[in-house]
Amino acid sequence: MNILVTNDDGILSPGIGVLAEACRTVGAVTVVAPDREQSAQSHALTMTRPLRPVRRPDGSWQVDGTPTDCVLLAVEAPLLPVRPDFVFSGINHGPNMGEDVLYSGTVSAAMEAVVVGIPAVAFSFGGRRDDLIEGYRDLVADLVQKIVALDAMPPNTLLNINLPGIPVDEVQGIRVVRLGSRFFSDSVAKHQDPWGRDVWWIGGGTITWSGEEGTDHTAVRDGYVAITPLRLDLTDHGSLEMVRSWALALEA
Repeated sequence: MNILVTNDDGILSPGIGVLAEACRTVGAVTVVAPDREQSAQSHALTMTRPLRPVRRPDGSWQVDGTPTDCVLLAVEAPLLPVRPDFVFSGINHGPNMGEDVLYSGTVSAAMEAVVVGIPAVAFSFGGRRDDLIEGYRDLVADLVQKIVALDAMPPNTLLNINLPGIPVDEVQGIRVVRLGSRFFSDSVAKHQDPWGRDVWWIGGGTITWSGEEGTDHTAVRDGYVAITPLRLDLTDHGSLEMVRSWALALEA
């Protein structure tokens, strides 16, 4: 099996090293990742300048672009000797739950793989202690082995996996859950540059999560690994008939 590993925290992040080692238990791994931090890039493509992939001494590739760029280059440049059978993205340093999946470069890299017809999984670590990620190597390897052994991934679907931000020996188990919901407040901070001019910094603030059971947030909060299948089709199928009725009324 040939596996592509990527992320949005950059090729030197500890998380991608742990994920690559876990994936090597099932096949040949090639790492293609951004050369720097690319968090919250969502599904951005670099279209205003050329990209310059650089081969590192260990055989991995670093790309001066976004996570989505990395997947596209890996498959179409191609940077891999053969088309990958699976794409694994992460392990992200921080959770990707609820609406985070719309902003996450880690999740979007997996989405891009599904777009080009390759099954994909995004891994994230839901805590701030990056030193704990190393301890998840065996657990992640076990998940990788079981996922690649599945008969087939659902079409146009990726798996979004969040590891709880606790030591691995405290993990309670695995839950398959839906996305939760979160609200940011005070996420834009006003500062001044050295010349006294106002500047605005996006990020931080206070996060308020919904307390609903059966969501990724509550699963991770309770010490479980949260697995959420995500579909690329964002259509609200339940509203199609209602909106058709609106359209007919407008047409009339």
